[in-house]
Amino acid sequence: QVQLVESGGGLVQAGGSLRLSCAASGSIFSINAMGWYRQAPGKQRELVAAITSGGSTNYADSVKGRFTISRDNAKNTVYLQMNSLKPEDTAVYYCNAQHGVFKVSYWGQGTQVTVSS
Repeated sequence: QVQLVESGGGLVQAGGSLRLSCAASGSIFSINAMGWYRQAPGKQRELVAAITSGGSTNYADSVKGRFTISRDNAKNTVYLQMNSLKPEDTAVYYCNAQHGVFKVSYWGQGTQVTVSS
């Protein structure tokens, strides 16, 4: 079992920045990869960025060059630094962890990010 707690969402003007944090607890030693997803009203949940246990990253095309995912293994925490935010980045952002050989997904409760124009 893995528990994920997100923080750092909020309201920001277009062009601004936010940093999301996701703290993992529980069976953290078997986490293979962690990522951030987002879901806007009326849309499907989509991958924003992911990072493997080895540090490899990948990003959605829409956020490349603006968002950076990182992890602090000592703190069992993953971060999403979001710069140059746009109104279309408005969504609930969810932290995800893939656990074990079967890559079972665990989710955080979500944090709202609202970007005003």
